[in-house]
Amino acid sequence: MARKNSGGFGETIRTVVYAVLIAVVIRTFAYEPFNIPSGSMKPTLLIGDYLFVSKFSYGYSRFSLPFSPNIFSGRILGGEPQRGDVAVFKKPTDNQTDYIKRIVGLPGDTIQVVGGILQINGTPVTREEVGTYTDDDGRVYTRYIETLPNGVKHPILETSDHEFLDNTAPYLVPPGHYFAMGDNRDNSQDSRVMSDVGFVPAENLIGRAEFLFFSTDGTAGWLEPWKWFGAIRYDRLFQAVR
Repeated sequence: MARKNSGGFGETIRTVVYAVLIAVVIRTFAYEPFNIPSGSMKPTLLIGDYLFVSKFSYGYSRFSLPFSPNIFSGRILGGEPQRGDVAVFKKPTDNQTDYIKRIVGLPGDTIQVVGGILQINGTPVTREEVGTYTDDDGRVYTRYIETLPNGVKHPILETSDHEFLDNTAPYLVPPGHYFAMGDNRDNSQDSRVMSDVGFVPAENLIGRAEFLFFSTDGTAGWLEPWKWFGAIRYDRLFQAVR
C-alpha cells in the first residue's frame, strides 16, 4: 500500500530552518567570514580579500554573537592572543565597527614607535628591508620583514620613517587589553591613535584570521558577469593568513 505524502512544503520549511540554525551555530562558535575593505593591512591582506576568522581561538564574548547582545560581560572559554596574530575585533571607541589588525602588544607591555621602528618593552624589533611594494595607484612603499620577540615574522610597508605615527609616546598596555597595528604602518588607524582606536579590550576580540577563501581585485562589478573570472586573484585563494 502506498504511503501518503504528509506534506512536502512542511519538510522544505524544516530543512530551511535547520540550515539557518546550523549556519548561525557555525558563525557563532566556529568560523565567520569577513571581507577586507581597506588597505591598512597591506601587503598581508588586500582590499577585496575574503577570509575566515576562527571564533574559538580566543573564546567567546557578547561580540561573538549576532548583533552583539549585551547579555554577559568578559570572555568565556578563552584562549589568549599571541603576539603576531592577525585578529578581528570591534573598534573599542564604538563597539560596532569591525577592525582587523595585527596584535603586537600584550597586557603589561610598553609599546612605542621611534623613527618608524616598533619598540616593545624598550627593545627595537628587528626589521629587514626586502625591496619595494607598488600599490595599485602606482605609489611605491619600502617593504620590510619585521620579527617580533616571539619569532613571528611578517611583512610591513613604510612610506618613510618620518610620517605622522612614526614617532609616538610610550603606551603602557593595561591588564586585559592588547595593542594592535596595521602592517601598512603609515596608512593605518590603529592602537597608536588613542582617540579613534586605542587599546583593544579582550572582550572586543572576535577571532583570529585563518585563511583566505576568495579574493577579487575590484575590476568587475556585480552587473558585469563577463568580467568576474578575470577579476579573481587566483594566487591568493585558500592561502593562510600569517
